[in-house]
Amino acid sequence: MTEISNVIQNVPVYTRNGTFVGQVQNAILDLGSRTVEALLLTETNEDVVEGGTDVAVPYRWVSDFDDIMVLRYFPKQVAEDEVTAGGANGEGEDFIEVTA
Repeated sequence: MTEISNVIQNVPVYTRNGTFVGQVQNAILDLGSRTVEALLLTETNEDVVEGGTDVAVPYRWVSDFDDIMVLRYFPKQVAEDEVTAGGANGEGEDFIEVTA
């Protein structure tokens, strides 16, 4: 069986307008429902994510996925003051959880 992290890791993510957002680092899972809840993006575009901070975007925002991933929604700018403590990878790294 293929693990989801092997399929999505390092896939580039773009907005529907073609703006590069970042690369998928990992999936954040909802263990109760056994679904992908969000994607952790790294190497983010500083033009849309202040400071190039890692961001977690809801998986429901994904509209297309093949060689690249396209988001149907992403804010024009994500501020660094929206940082959530504790990373999705369990290593205590900070990331921004983007919500609509």
